[in-house]
Amino acid sequence: MPALEEPLKQPLKSVLGPATAKVMAEHLGLHTVGDLLHHYPRRYEERGQLTHLADLPMDEHVTVVAQVADARLHTFASAKAPRGKGQRLEVTITDGSGRLQLVFFGNGVHKPHKELLPGTRAMFAGKVSVFNRRLQLAHPAYELLRGDSEEAVESWAGALIPLYPATAKLESWKIGKAVQTVLPSAQEALDPLPPALREGRGLVPLPEALLKIHRPHTKADVADARARLKWDEAFVLQVALARRRYADSQLPAVARTPKPDGLLAAFDDRLPFTLTEGQRKVSEEIFDDLATEHPMHRLLQGEVGSGKTLVALRAMLTVVDAGGQAAMLAPTEVLAQQHHRSVTEMMGELAEKGMLGGAEHATKVVLLTGSMGAAARRQALLDLVTGEAGIVIGTHALIEDKVQFHDLGLVVVDEQHRFGVEQRDALRGKGKQPPHLLVMTATPIPRTVAMTVFGDLETSVLDQLPAGRSPIASHVVPAADKPHFVARAWERVREEVAGGHQAYVVCPRIGDDMDEAADPKKAKKSPEDEAEKRPPLAVLDVADQLAKGPLQGLRVEVLHGRMHPDDKDAVMRRFAAGETDVLVATTVIEVGVNVPNATAMVIMDADRFGVSQLHQLRGRVGRGSAPGLCLLVTEMPEASAARQRLNAVATTLDGFELSRIDLEQRREGDVLGQAQSGARSSLKVLAVIEDEEVIAEARQEAAAVVAADPDLTGLPGLRTALDALLDEEREQYLEKG
Repeated sequence: MPALEEPLKQPLKSVLGPATAKVMAEHLGLHTVGDLLHHYPRRYEERGQLTHLADLPMDEHVTVVAQVADARLHTFASAKAPRGKGQRLEVTITDGSGRLQLVFFGNGVHKPHKELLPGTRAMFAGKVSVFNRRLQLAHPAYELLRGDSEEAVESWAGALIPLYPATAKLESWKIGKAVQTVLPSAQEALDPLPPALREGRGLVPLPEALLKIHRPHTKADVADARARLKWDEAFVLQVALARRRYADSQLPAVARTPKPDGLLAAFDDRLPFTLTEGQRKVSEEIFDDLATEHPMHRLLQGEVGSGKTLVALRAMLTVVDAGGQAAMLAPTEVLAQQHHRSVTEMMGELAEKGMLGGAEHATKVVLLTGSMGAAARRQALLDLVTGEAGIVIGTHALIEDKVQFHDLGLVVVDEQHRFGVEQRDALRGKGKQPPHLLVMTATPIPRTVAMTVFGDLETSVLDQLPAGRSPIASHVVPAADKPHFVARAWERVREEVAGGHQAYVVCPRIGDDMDEAADPKKAKKSPEDEAEKRPPLAVLDVADQLAKGPLQGLRVEVLHGRMHPDDKDAVMRRFAAGETDVLVATTVIEVGVNVPNATAMVIMDADRFGVSQLHQLRGRVGRGSAPGLCLLVTEMPEASAARQRLNAVATTLDGFELSRIDLEQRREGDVLGQAQSGARSSLKVLAVIEDEEVIAEARQEAAAVVAADPDLTGLPGLRTALDALLDEEREQYLEKG
């Protein structure tokens, strides 16, 4: 290892005290000097410009800079000090915008009583709580701000105090002191950016950026540092993805080109409608990929009902025309059966090879799931090995060792985020050469997230809904402000049923004791308002109340994830056949249940669901020719953030717009999917939404660098940064793509 990178690899415990190092490792995931240097301040406090005490958040660890207004020592009697010897120090601090009470008890009062005299300024850190309807910090940690000589005061007043993402165990300024200790090592930081790129974009060198982010003199320093560190993150990530695309492009694959008079042509002739412009364009992109001699890796995203299955089926038929086989993988048996049904219906006699009435160049479409009977399974496996079956649709059962293909040319994965790397590789291994891969998702992903998370896939988007799909009207039903709206919602459901249609009622949980939401310790507490205090509504309770109350006389059934698979299928079949009027369910219905006759959906406690999830759920209604209706029931007050989210869902049907809102609401967290460890996220300064340009430019630069030097031989700094990014955990996640 070159001597150059040693200082940043040093374990923190050899530089800081063992106790501090332990807390940093356990609570912040920081192990080396380099980790700590990349733990950036969350914001900066200007001395002289105080945090507004008026805007303190409840239940959060805060750091404030303020002045002591007064301090009073009270004695009181308590169980521990019965003779009135208990001591309580109350200190009021102010910052001009508001006042805040600090309290210290017992032996803890002596030091602050001496030090926190009126007029003293200090940084205080603690957790904000409410006592007697007033905000207070109990036993805050504090650091006095002393300026001895004149110029020390000057430089203090002008300096920016970095405030770090902290934890209860480690206050921001302790982290700051630790950073101060390791900061000299920043000089040794290896720069991952190629010099030409850095100079071309006018970015400061890495050691300078690290100094400026931790010890800025001015706001311009912070801006320079952030601009530079954003580029690091975006570029290193995009290089990792570009290398994966490059490696994939080196793999061999069999080119599959459509025959002018084969299955695809016959299928297109049968279609009772014309393809939308979008479907035609995306099909062309896919056909171009299939015709090359390295494997296609394409992500096909489209709204629920935009006709992704049709586009995928045309790709599958092309491969069958070219003598190969195509496999479609679904996350659940219900979905596999449904895809199988819709594919055989769309193909008609083209799917009936060897049967009476089958077309001359028909193929066989087989279904393969874990719960099939032995005989049906044997036949399906036989059809795959001999090549009789051109198309197979199945669940993970497709991946088992026993399953052998005659010539697997294309794998279509539905809703891939439920699908891991091992499965993708196992399927790849089933082809004589790696098959082409098409991943479908109905979750609209903003462009930058697609570039970041699915960066190893080329992306196609279907954004038009096919003709004949009905619009869905969505309304928020404010249960707390206007209870009569709820009664009206159930009347609307009865009206839909009276008109010969069906309805879904969706609840956040199931309602038997195994629910974790029922455990108050696990349920999230937010001070948003009292509605949060009760556990979320449950399927079993709601179904019961509806059947006895507002929906009496209608056929109500329940569906949730912990039912036996056969029972689930039976319930779904009855609902699809129109034998049930109202299905009360959890989000199990979010993926791919297609009941065109279902026109209404009532989502209870809608504020408990994410924006994208609500949009997905809503996509289950209005699939036929009758218009759809979606009612979002919530007890959240008018002004709450939760209500604004619901209003956004009610006012737009554009999934991409909503996924953007969703992302802004949740922040990125860790787009790379690393477990959220404390305050640490793999993207520290890069914000996926705001930094769209940086990400797009980094992607181009990365592709150019990798094309010129795939092994990055000339860029040792970049190689080191890549190794750091692709530690085990992430490597696996990126692989899963």
